[in-house]
Amino acid sequence: MVTRASLGRIGIVLGGTVVATAVGVGLFALVPLYTALGVLEVLLAVVVVAAGVGLAGRFAGNAFPGYDVAEVEVDDAITRDGGGPGPIGASGVSADDVVDQIERADDDGNVEALVVKLNTPGGAVVPSEDIRRAAMEFDGPTVAYAEDMAASGGYWIASGCDEFHAREGSVVGSIGVNGTQFGLTDLAEKAGVDYRRFVAGEYKDTPSSWRDLSEDEVAYFQGFLDDYYDLFVETVTEGRDLDPEFVRDTEARIYLGQEAAENGLVDTVGPREEMEARLAERIGVDEITVEAFEPDRGLSDRVSLGAQSVARAFGAGVASVVTEEDEPVKARL
Repeated sequence: MVTRASLGRIGIVLGGTVVATAVGVGLFALVPLYTALGVLEVLLAVVVVAAGVGLAGRFAGNAFPGYDVAEVEVDDAITRDGGGPGPIGASGVSADDVVDQIERADDDGNVEALVVKLNTPGGAVVPSEDIRRAAMEFDGPTVAYAEDMAASGGYWIASGCDEFHAREGSVVGSIGVNGTQFGLTDLAEKAGVDYRRFVAGEYKDTPSSWRDLSEDEVAYFQGFLDDYYDLFVETVTEGRDLDPEFVRDTEARIYLGQEAAENGLVDTVGPREEMEARLAERIGVDEITVEAFEPDRGLSDRVSLGAQSVARAFGAGVASVVTEEDEPVKARL
């Protein structure tokens, strides 16, 4: 589709090319008159033309931006820095990176709306809240778009957006908290391993994989998870304008997009094009143009991430037989 912006960019590039070519030809004609150079002036003309075209293209992109909607993606388990949850070190999406992308989009004068694309099973509580808050504070219309899955922490994030759209086959929901841990007491007994407890503070090692828990300890840790669950329900009911009893009655179930729309967990369901058409109407354009905002990483960061991936793959085999007792059980959405 030919738009005014695209025509403007083409016009600027063509104009810049003409000007740069004229300057290059001038140099090509004048330099031989006053110097003994031969090939150098030709190279000089080519460099000038290339530089002129590049500058014109850059100016055209700024004067006639090719996008009006920013999209950020949450496409994995949600963690603070992209490292994997648990001892096996599986990869995750960095909440800090996503927040940075949203803030850069908010500062971009070309961006009028934000789409948060969700393909996540959930993750850590506070990182999920950081992304939700960044979306909520974005200055403009925001849409949470469930592509494959917006479960648990993904639903938490969606509650910070103005609209929640899902595909018919998207998996949505799982409004609950998880804090499980393996019990290894029988294994320790068979292996002849003693758990020697040294703590300062009665609940310092609660829960522990290596000893049986008292009823008081079970109640204590369950209360910790219940507090997180109450916060989750409160966040969802306020952000999505849902009845808290309805949210609790879901019992952390997951739903396909169509059913989620019928019970009010999402606003609309259907192809992505329908969501984009509504967003275009909201910002007053015939058709939106989306720009994907991605983590702003330098070469050293990319090399570091590659090395981390290799290390995680190597460590997975070790972690299958070794776990760290000092690793606390974390509440996860």
